Amino acid sequence: MTRRTLLAELQIQDWVHGLAEIPTREFTRENVRNYIQQHAILPSSLGHYTFFSRERYTRNLIFKNDVFECLALCWEIGQSSPIHDHDNKLGWIYLASGRLFVQNYRVEERDSIRFTCRLVPTDAAELGVERAAYVDKDQAVHKVCNLPRFNQRAISVDVYQRPISRCEVYSSQSGTYEVMGLSYTSEFGQLCPGVKL
Repeated sequence: MTRRTLLAELQIQDWVHGLAEIPTREFTRENVRNYIQQHAILPSSLGHYTFFSRERYTRNLIFKNDVFECLALCWEIGQSSPIHDHDNKLGWIYLASGRLFVQNYRVEERDSIRFTCRLVPTDAAELGVERAAYVDKDQAVHKVCNLPRFNQRAISVDVYQRPISRCEVYSSQSGTYEVMGLSYTSEFGQLCPGVKL
């Protein structure tokens, strides 16, 4: 987790365009983190991509190419992601509004035949709009929550190194995990077919 040192405040399309200008070989943990630290998103420019649901947090695709994808994740009060990984890819979080809590885990005693494991909570962080965070491949298993005590909606802009089509989802209660396909709530400002909010 790092504090923002802003040099610019941009419309979301300009913000994404700046990310897309980073050469593929230079699309690294540090370079993307530095870009996020130095470039804010004008919250009003996200309106086209923000869909909320009372059922679960939403995943709204803003941009996608072969190097990365950018999504607006919309969190109602009390919503959280499952415990999951990023399919061995880097991810960065830019918090556009609200607050979020991130709990990281270490996976131990993994059995890839029975799909069982033991999760050990490691570090955790509370994110506010003055901070940016990133997910390291070494600490890739995590859960993101908009805790009830925050008492406000949250919008995060998440960037994933190479588009992620699947991830591992973990249950700390049963000690199991499974591979799940990922889907979007909306793409480029339009609800996906069959999605009801």
